[in-house]
Amino acid sequence: MHNGCVRARTYLLLLLFLALRGFGNLSLAWGTRRLPQALSSHPLAYLASMLDPFVAAGVVMLIVALLVRLALLSLADLSFVLPMTAVGYVFAAALGRFFLHEQVTPLRWLAIFLIFAGAALVGSTSQSTTAQSFTKDAGLPE
Repeated sequence: MHNGCVRARTYLLLLLFLALRGFGNLSLAWGTRRLPQALSSHPLAYLASMLDPFVAAGVVMLIVALLVRLALLSLADLSFVLPMTAVGYVFAAALGRFFLHEQVTPLRWLAIFLIFAGAALVGSTSQSTTAQSFTKDAGLPE
């Protein structure tokens, strides 16, 4: 597959993963906050929580996000994928702030910004070093 095509596909899957994980976690949080009791108080409450449409939607989105992450790992190095998916922390904090009305302290925003800055540095590097090494070792054109 052409390098530019792989790069575009990787970033499209990354965006899809971030959206699924962010909205999946938002849906779970929203759904569990609507439940009449704390989940930790009774084991059967976990099963009952699955009947809430927001919780069920969140579970489905997170399962699909896991499948998308598998596809990402088939295209790019683990050392690229995991830091890049950390951008989701910025997205999650924004979703929590605007949809769940959570108070995000300045110190927490600073920490989230540092995570984002690290992800941006990783994003500026090559997505895959193993494929390049393999093609060089095998004498194949890159």
